[in-house]
Amino acid sequence: MQYSEVKLKVPVERIEIAEAVANMVVPYGIYIEDYSDIEELAPQIAHVDLIEQELLERDRTHAVIHLYISPGESPLEAVSYLRERLEAEGVPFSVETDKVDEEDWATAWKKYYFPTRVGERLVVCPSWEDYAPAPGEVVLTMDPGMAFGTGTHDTTRLCMQLLEKYAAPGVKLLDVGTGSGILAVAALLLGADSAVGVDIDEVAVRVAKENAAANGVGDRAAFLAGDLADRVDGRFAVVTANIVADIILRLIPDLGRFLEPDGVFIASGIIDTREADVVSALEGAGYRLADRRESGGWVALAAVRG
Repeated sequence: MQYSEVKLKVPVERIEIAEAVANMVVPYGIYIEDYSDIEELAPQIAHVDLIEQELLERDRTHAVIHLYISPGESPLEAVSYLRERLEAEGVPFSVETDKVDEEDWATAWKKYYFPTRVGERLVVCPSWEDYAPAPGEVVLTMDPGMAFGTGTHDTTRLCMQLLEKYAAPGVKLLDVGTGSGILAVAALLLGADSAVGVDIDEVAVRVAKENAAANGVGDRAAFLAGDLADRVDGRFAVVTANIVADIILRLIPDLGRFLEPDGVFIASGIIDTREADVVSALEGAGYRLADRRESGGWVALAAVRG
């Protein structure tokens, strides 16, 4: 069985918009090649000797988004939509199409993923790698798949670094926009008592459940399909939202409904030009900043009430 592969090449500084447009075309079967920060990431990769020289020599000014379209669907429609939307957004791009066997698609992306240290303790490791953790390390098994979140993106790494500080025994966590469930799983591996993840995408909910089970924490995790926290009951010591600034702004007015009075709200997915908007909304709702992390033009914030 052959899939159609669409390769969309864009400047790395416009990858956020291009990725959003690509997800409108194919909300699954996507992976991104972005080598702009490979030198910065190298010290975080646990098996640094596995980085091939070829990868270090790749173009660092452009990213390539690979979209896979199932047999029976027309890639021409996807390409037409991509052209229209990217031109409307003023994003320079080039696009090409090819055919790829299902078996090749299923394994081609593996060479881009390594055991990666994302904080002081957390290491994200793909399932096909053997990794012997150092004393104190917490290993989270996570494969690239059909839902966002493998720990390689700045926004996810920043959240996980903050979770190392705030996820602890006794903590109940709510993850809004859970994607692959990586933040909920990380919190549980770090010692949190329980975690609830919610996502509007049914596929993400299924994948999150599978990832929790694969990491041995499925009995302490629950994942729901819904918009933001509409279906969530109870209160939580930590609430995470690795989404985008506009959705975080929608969420802030409702935080008091499910965040404990002395709880911590961790927000990421905030591009640096929108940080002031999110900070203003948090302060207007009675929260103060407790922590801030930044990487690659992205910002993560930890806020508490008062």
